Amino acid sequence: MDSVAATNRSPLRSTAATAAARRSSPALPNRVAATRSGVAQFGKAQRFGPVRITTARAQSGNAGRSVTEERQRAMADAQMLLNYSSGKAFPLGVSQAGSGLNFALFSQHASSVTLCIKLPTRASQDEGNTEIVEFALDCQKNKTGDIWHVSVEGLPTSGVLYGYRVNGPQGWGQGHRFDSNIILLDPYAKLVAGRNYFGVDSDKPSQSFGTYDFDSSAFDWGVDYQLPNLPETDLVIYEMNVRAFTADESSGLDQAVRGSYLGFIDKIPHLLELGVNAVELLPVFEFDELEFKRYPNPRDHMVNTWGYSTINFFAPMTRYASAGGGPLAASRELKQMVKALHNAGIEVILDVVYNHTNEADDANPYVTSFRGIDNKVYYMLDPNNNAQLLNFSGCGNTLNCNHPVVMELILDSLRHWVKEYHIDGFRFDLASVLCRGLDGSPLDAPPLIKEIAKDSVLSRCKIIAEPWDCGGLYLVGRFPNWDRWAEWNGKYRDDIRRFIKGDPGMKGVLATRVSGSADLYQVNKRKPHHGVNFIIAHDGFTLCDLVSYNLKHNDANGESGRDGCNDNFSWNCGVEGETNDRNVLALRSRQMKNFHVALMISQGTPMMLMGDEYGHTRYGNNNSYGHDTCINNFQWGQLEERRYGHFRFFSEMIKFRQNHPMLKRDRFLNKDDVTWHEDCWDNLESKFLAFTIHDHNSGGDIYLAFNAHDYFVDAVIPPAPHHKRWNRVVDTNLESPNDIVPEGAPFTGSGYRIAPYSSILLKATP
Repeated sequence: MDSVAATNRSPLRSTAATAAARRSSPALPNRVAATRSGVAQFGKAQRFGPVRITTARAQSGNAGRSVTEERQRAMADAQMLLNYSSGKAFPLGVSQAGSGLNFALFSQHASSVTLCIKLPTRASQDEGNTEIVEFALDCQKNKTGDIWHVSVEGLPTSGVLYGYRVNGPQGWGQGHRFDSNIILLDPYAKLVAGRNYFGVDSDKPSQSFGTYDFDSSAFDWGVDYQLPNLPETDLVIYEMNVRAFTADESSGLDQAVRGSYLGFIDKIPHLLELGVNAVELLPVFEFDELEFKRYPNPRDHMVNTWGYSTINFFAPMTRYASAGGGPLAASRELKQMVKALHNAGIEVILDVVYNHTNEADDANPYVTSFRGIDNKVYYMLDPNNNAQLLNFSGCGNTLNCNHPVVMELILDSLRHWVKEYHIDGFRFDLASVLCRGLDGSPLDAPPLIKEIAKDSVLSRCKIIAEPWDCGGLYLVGRFPNWDRWAEWNGKYRDDIRRFIKGDPGMKGVLATRVSGSADLYQVNKRKPHHGVNFIIAHDGFTLCDLVSYNLKHNDANGESGRDGCNDNFSWNCGVEGETNDRNVLALRSRQMKNFHVALMISQGTPMMLMGDEYGHTRYGNNNSYGHDTCINNFQWGQLEERRYGHFRFFSEMIKFRQNHPMLKRDRFLNKDDVTWHEDCWDNLESKFLAFTIHDHNSGGDIYLAFNAHDYFVDAVIPPAPHHKRWNRVVDTNLESPNDIVPEGAPFTGSGYRIAPYSSILLKATP
């Protein structure tokens, strides 16, 4: 594993105690002979006779605990000689230090910390009961500032599982949630071991342990390997889910690689054929897909397939490894996937979730890491309500992102993904949470947002905010940005939807949105590409469902339809849901193409959703996070059925954008760049907009018209530039292959009869 032992910065690095710790030499080691199990207490070196056996049990809801019992064990098996010393405070996590391994954990409020180690050769075959060797850390010898640390010699340099027991004040009203019975996952673990197979249910979900690998050679990125380093103006983003991309049987892959990083590699040719050059991956940090199965509840039939339930911010999702290969295979195969995408010229952007974790709320607490290590530091609390967890994430807890310790953890995590996995950018889920202070109040200049923007390691990365949260902090166009941060443009989504479906009074807004949303982003040194234009994203309707349903149909989620957005700005084109009506189907097809044309000709960064290129349906479910089925999984058979119709149109439209720089300018349009063929902006009943985008270099102007009326509009076409003529490239009312003709079909005359709910694109050519 590359750079596992690289130095991490610590929030306490400037203290006098830290400086002294760095200058001091390690204490002389004590010696422990670790047999099948045992507890090491610091003091006089000892060899175990009677030992304490620690049985760690997998956690499930409130029942997640461990028990300790005294037993006399026969010492028939071989002993492992372990030396231990005080260790050092830096870096956090596990690192190689001389001939040993250093373990370091931050906890400001803990009164005791115990390192728990599960040796690979001593593991019990019973997954419910595993024997653990424990080292109780001395608060005098093994603590520097708020960091607990120990160095252990004699451990294998790979394959060891570890965690911590942490105890401290029990005052719930003071914000503490310590429980020394639970073995906790190290927040800085670079690999996480637990279940190996995705969604495999059991009575007791597996305990998550940190693990490490200092044996493997550095990953070979290749002699000719290069990062794509695409200009932001050139991006066409494809939002997708690693597992859902190939999990379906229709992928044609061997069952062992379906839904894996390796399976993804096999389908990169599809991305190239489509024409996208950046993938935005739904969470690939280690997450708990079985979170709904901790206790009986209305959602316990579901599996969290989207991944917004982060367990650890450094480790790749173990269960995305092929054939249940485990954490080391997951790390290696993710790098193989990134390398293959980069070799294809495709950048990798990660959807990262730093606004909350998997540890739920105080009504149904699930202690796996942060909550048990130092709840008062890691989470926002309500001092006026018994220090209950604040919930600006909609998931029960809110990470205390602008606390110096948590901020440093987030920055270390981001740097790790850039250095170790060569990630090109990040989309921050519910990023408005990152703009809140320690008490949850909004900050004008959030320290974390600034540090991300200014960090040298992250300087080459695309950074994209989802500029809202579940507490009502809506920052579209106002997100603190330091001229670096891009934003998901939620207003673009809503306004384009409303115009295309025929809402009145939207013509002027459409003009603003396709021009790059200067009303939102033309401030300071921001550019059009700082607005990420999208009509569809993972949450909400798919493009097909947007034109097929007036209402959400979320009964399968188990919440009686209470979940999911109600403001979808959708239109079913005359029939709710599935239909065989050819007229309705034709209208839906036109509308999907109209949306895609608008997206691809708009100034700004376009983003589309996986599956929209063939018309994927979730049957009206606009919150499908819990379905590891065809509802979310890419349907390769449907793609083949629609390859020469719907897919062809979407692919050619993306390539048209890529081939025309005037559609992706690095500045906002001025009056010389566009001519609006319009003289009735104030007519709220007008649902027709036509304009020409001018090419100042070669005169290859582009004429566009959108008709959202339910009747034909006879448009007057302006004269083509000097020595040019208009060619028809797009008419969404025509059948394939005439709906898009990349080379252009000759067009003569001064008028064009534009069909209801359709759009056209003309290109000036010699």
